[in-house]
Amino acid sequence: MKLKSERPFKRSIVKLATTVFFGKAWAHAQNWIPGLDLRLPEALEGEGTIRFRGEPVGRLYHADLLRRAARGTVHIVGSGPSIAGVDFSKVGPGEAILLNGAINLIGSRIAEPLAIAIEDERFVWRHFALMREKIVSGAICLLSVGVIRAICENDRGWLANKRVILIDDLRKPYRTRRRSDEEIRALDFAVLDDGGAGFSRDPARGVFQGGSVAVSALQFAVFCQPRSIGLFGIDISNAGDPRFYEKVGDTAGSGIAGAAGRIVAHFLLARQLCAERNIEIRNFSPVSALIGAGFPYDSRFALAKAVNA
Repeated sequence: MKLKSERPFKRSIVKLATTVFFGKAWAHAQNWIPGLDLRLPEALEGEGTIRFRGEPVGRLYHADLLRRAARGTVHIVGSGPSIAGVDFSKVGPGEAILLNGAINLIGSRIAEPLAIAIEDERFVWRHFALMREKIVSGAICLLSVGVIRAICENDRGWLANKRVILIDDLRKPYRTRRRSDEEIRALDFAVLDDGGAGFSRDPARGVFQGGSVAVSALQFAVFCQPRSIGLFGIDISNAGDPRFYEKVGDTAGSGIAGAAGRIVAHFLLARQLCAERNIEIRNFSPVSALIGAGFPYDSRFALAKAVNA
């Protein structure tokens, strides 16, 4: 049972209206309507701007900012129930990209994340108070167009002291009509397999969104060129259960279980491309659907079991 609204009714109306009046090719315009204007940085170390209803509210940075901040290991930390059994004391500062509700770990189990990644605006509407509490000034935030607009609708001043990198959807890019598979295959940085799974070698120019923000975060992680990428809480198989920070009866809706096959397909394609770069992907979730796809469980971060006195 959901106890809180995940998206204001007015946003549902905007979403429906853009589909009806603009058609499928431009339905994703609902992500920036009304009032969001993004100007991307023109150079690796340059800055772009975020404007909302005519006012400057924040800055946009190139994905190279993340790459410069990253280390030899990048961990992607989801909020699956398996997180409860992880010993994060072994995760170094500046190694973890925290997804959605994994920001709950900041200040307790993870002192200094590498970045935050939020792709679904429903998380903003449900947990903006948590974002205010946990995401500090100067944090690197990987945010989608819809998430940026939803943040501005909640508090247009909140982005001013964050370092925002855009998660732009290659299929439905900002201010551009929906791309066909043929158009995507013509992009020199994009890989699209016959089953529809994709991978972007240059997330600064867009990523493939594949049913979970973990898919997008993985493309950013590979862009950082680490030696290894660790996966925590990317459970997928138990997406209907309460996340590690939720209580039974107060869980947010999730489409991950229904998109499990698509998510796994994107990870399989990413693993092929990582092998070409000598990047190892390790799975630290004992219940992840990725295990059955050839990502074996690695127990090195498991909490030691209590010993009876």
